[in-house]
Amino acid sequence: MTDEAADTRTPPPPSPWDRERPARSHVTPVRTPLSRTRVVEAAFTVLDRQGLDGLSMRQVAAELGVTVSALYAHVSSKDDLLELMYTRLFDGFELPEPDPERWREQVRDYARSGRQRLLSHRDMARISMAHVPFTAELLPHVEALLAIFRTAGLPDRIAAEAGDLISTYIDGFALEEGMWRDRAARHGGDSGSLARPDWREMADQMQDYFASLPAADFPHLRALAGLIVSDSSDERFDIGLEIILRGLASYLSDPGACPAADRTHDTT
Repeated sequence: MTDEAADTRTPPPPSPWDRERPARSHVTPVRTPLSRTRVVEAAFTVLDRQGLDGLSMRQVAAELGVTVSALYAHVSSKDDLLELMYTRLFDGFELPEPDPERWREQVRDYARSGRQRLLSHRDMARISMAHVPFTAELLPHVEALLAIFRTAGLPDRIAAEAGDLISTYIDGFALEEGMWRDRAARHGGDSGSLARPDWREMADQMQDYFASLPAADFPHLRALAGLIVSDSSDERFDIGLEIILRGLASYLSDPGACPAADRTHDTT
């Protein structure tokens, strides 16, 4: 018997406690590579949970389980990240070819879809109002909207302002809705609902108050007490949009009309 054979020991049989254990895995879990898309998705998650005031690069990094410095390989700053988030809302959205017979319907569809895009994530209206849409990704959408106005026959001065007017209306309306959503969340309501919390009670109180005002001093508030407030945000949005569209349409019948600020004053 050689020394080598003497030193070779037979391993003991497994103990009863080891018999049922699965074999140890030496495979390292595959980490999903960090990308700009993942950074933006994580930012939306943080935004929906904490709002714009709580959105930070540190929070986004924590959501992804990476260091803050790792984010800067994909986004240059928080402002850059917000711009990417806003641009992401337009993925898959296309305006139709301008149709002068249906231009108002096309603008209605644009406005309604724009409102829904902003409402798809918390505080997106605030982000929208802080970013101009003249990036390379968004310029085609601006061009397409202007094409609808000009093809309809609106004077150039009016067409140039109409896009900004519509966008401002959408942003402002969605911003108000977002504020009511946050209020609902703070009071234990459904933050995902577009319905205003306790709105029916508030509306009843407002209507009763307006109706109780002295008729001699507030005849119009009394007369409109039942119409000033509305249960439906959709209805309010559509009425406001219709007011804007009818105003724009008035320039089609009077192409020579222009805002007072553009008129040449007679100094003679």
